[in-house]
Amino acid sequence: MTNLSPRTESNVADATMALATAAAERGKKPRSAWRMMLPTMTPWLAFGLLLVGGITLFGVIGPLFVQDPTTIRDAGLQPPSAEHILGTTQTGQDVFAQLAYATAGSLQIGLIVGVLATILSAFFGILGAYIGGFADEAFSLFSNVFLVIPGLPLVIVISGFVPQEQRGLWTIAVVLAITGWAASSRVLRAQTLSIRNRDYVAASRVAGERAGRVIAVEILPNLLPVLASQFVFAVIAAILGEAGLSFLGLGASNSSTLGTMLFYAQNGFALSLGAWWWFIPPGLIIALFGMGLSLINFSIDEIINPKLKNVRLHRKRARAAVRQERSRLARERKATA
Repeated sequence: MTNLSPRTESNVADATMALATAAAERGKKPRSAWRMMLPTMTPWLAFGLLLVGGITLFGVIGPLFVQDPTTIRDAGLQPPSAEHILGTTQTGQDVFAQLAYATAGSLQIGLIVGVLATILSAFFGILGAYIGGFADEAFSLFSNVFLVIPGLPLVIVISGFVPQEQRGLWTIAVVLAITGWAASSRVLRAQTLSIRNRDYVAASRVAGERAGRVIAVEILPNLLPVLASQFVFAVIAAILGEAGLSFLGLGASNSSTLGTMLFYAQNGFALSLGAWWWFIPPGLIIALFGMGLSLINFSIDEIINPKLKNVRLHRKRARAAVRQERSRLARERKATA
């Protein structure tokens, strides 16, 4: 029979040590552990940060400089002009003012859902895996139940049963968070089970450290890139989910979001009337914000996935070798000149 050697894969610690060793070989000071948990700045990451930062800035300070979005005027369905940058709606409301307030509302929902979903996934994933035994089995079963339930139909059913006057921003955010944490919890559970068996965690437990301190000091810092990735994904899913609910008429009734803008544009026959300035801007904001967060999430994957981290190490070594070769050739040219 053929002897097969077991397949060994590097982990994050190996890749981090390799990067530090490579930096020491080049005579540079190794980066700190916190710096190693940050993604490398690339053009795609810079573009994603620019998109997310610009849209967030528009949603935060935009409502401070625009007029009242609910003001009704006689000039209905006016195209973009100097007076109205993005034109007006069927009732004469300024689309640019509505876009600023709607962006702020969607960002609030995305932030609330991201925080709530991350907390729920961390609680059921990290705590259950660390405690083990019956608690782990119960938390895992609870996560599996939510994991197999179809998310969008459940959101539609829950939102449909909530009275319209009580269906506010927080209600929609809680519904989206409840239906969007289970998959992240499974990932955190697997990561925690791996970290729990490491020597430094076992040493802390043998030393009599409390469970809360072991989780907060020894386990949680190793899971920060995973938590960041899951938070970004939860924000993307929340904004898209809210837009879908509002487009179906099940969104927040007392707040303005990008989804409600699309809903009113649909009811106002904006597409058939050719009022592109009414429905294209909110759809474009959703698409650009989702693309920016996705680019950031792809960069965070470089930290979570050890294989991608090794690719970064090889890429840096190749660039360093090219620079050294160019320097050597330049010195040889000067010597022969």
